[in-house]
Amino acid sequence: MICSCINSLCNPRAFLQQRETTCSHSRTHTHTHTHTQLHQISSSSTHTAADLQHSSSLTPAEMWTVSLMMAALACVLSQEAEESVSYTRCTEGYEYDPFKENAQIFINKENEASQSSDSVPQTHTETNHRSAANGGSQCSAGFTRDQHNYCHDVDECSQGLHTCGSDQICYNSRGSYSCQCQPGYQRHGEQCVDRNECLLSHYCMHRCVNTAGSYYCECNDGYQLASNNHSCVDVNECEVSQPCQHQCFNLLGSFICQCEQGYELGPDAVSCVDIDECSFSSYMCQYACVNSEGGYSCTCPDGYQIHRTRMCQDINECETAAHECREDEMCWNYYGGHRCYPRNPCLEPYVRTSENRCSCQSAAACRGLPQSIVYKYMNMHSERSVPADIFQIQATNIFSSAHYTFRIKDGNDGGQFFLRRFSSAGAMLVLTQSLEGPQELIVDLEMITQHSLMNYRSSSLLRLTIIVGPFPF
Repeated sequence: MICSCINSLCNPRAFLQQRETTCSHSRTHTHTHTHTQLHQISSSSTHTAADLQHSSSLTPAEMWTVSLMMAALACVLSQEAEESVSYTRCTEGYEYDPFKENAQIFINKENEASQSSDSVPQTHTETNHRSAANGGSQCSAGFTRDQHNYCHDVDECSQGLHTCGSDQICYNSRGSYSCQCQPGYQRHGEQCVDRNECLLSHYCMHRCVNTAGSYYCECNDGYQLASNNHSCVDVNECEVSQPCQHQCFNLLGSFICQCEQGYELGPDAVSCVDIDECSFSSYMCQYACVNSEGGYSCTCPDGYQIHRTRMCQDINECETAAHECREDEMCWNYYGGHRCYPRNPCLEPYVRTSENRCSCQSAAACRGLPQSIVYKYMNMHSERSVPADIFQIQATNIFSSAHYTFRIKDGNDGGQFFLRRFSSAGAMLVLTQSLEGPQELIVDLEMITQHSLMNYRSSSLLRLTIIVGPFPF
């Protein structure tokens, strides 16, 4: 109000209109004695200004300035008087609360009967509520009256005035309260029962496990829970635990183990056990198979050496000088060994005429004996298949008038051999029975020559020494 009057001083033309409006507005909200007082001050100010104008020799500008100052003084006095006696009037049904300086619901005893049947409006702010019942002033259920005769809400939850079960949570409300179940539970009548989240939308990727008041997710073997505790991600077992003894290959949700050569997976599918290759077949090695960790090896008997990992090859001791034969002896190698024979096998009355040949020099001394004896040696594997052609005998000098006859003279007591003639001057020694070594057989093959023109008969002997090795290789 003061600001309005002062601001009007800057606009002299609007001053009188503003002053009249302001003062008129003030008079409508003030008491009668205040209106009279202001009227007297205004009249006095008007007369004083008029008197000054008539009685003094002031200029018009000076007179105008004095009038403005008097008008401002009148506005100030009217504002102070108005503020000192102003009041607030409440609408019907409310009374002014001097403590909280706002309007509160108030029901006096004269209209209790008419108001008791009406509902009292409720607000979200703190409400002081009273109602009348049985001829006296009483708060509604869920409220209590304070010392100022106002009704306040009763917090049944904090004061233990509720009937919620031990498995329920009490929530206070205006004039009442409510009982709610713990998270993960739901109402079933008056009780709280577990809420099975697994039967609802649990969002577990693999398996949902319900618990009292909650649930959790599980993953299948080979997976683990992701950071969101619902999804499942593959576990690289090969990097985490290295379960395989040899080689590990990760799969989606699993893994597979592989073993190195010579091993196979054990019953647990992670460990590796040695493969006994020797038990697969007797043909793994020609002679003997020796199993080892992760592999195997072949061995050969004395007199042999390994050939191409599994075969046995005879060692020729006579060529390697790995023998004990004397200088007057000849070293003869056979399958798996060697033997020493005299370089001069001739006995009386025979004389050595060439290598391995002995001849009789005296007809009288060799009467009834072969004219010559030739010494031959041959090797043979044990258990050789039969029948087999093993040695050929043939006349060195062939005459058209001569007739040749061949026979086994000695060394065939067991009938192991047969002499088959293949030409007029030759025959083949056939093995008819399998021989097992080691053994040595001496077979004398005789060739008889009959000269029809000269009526001459002679014989020669081939002494064949057969050495059967101890093995079939």
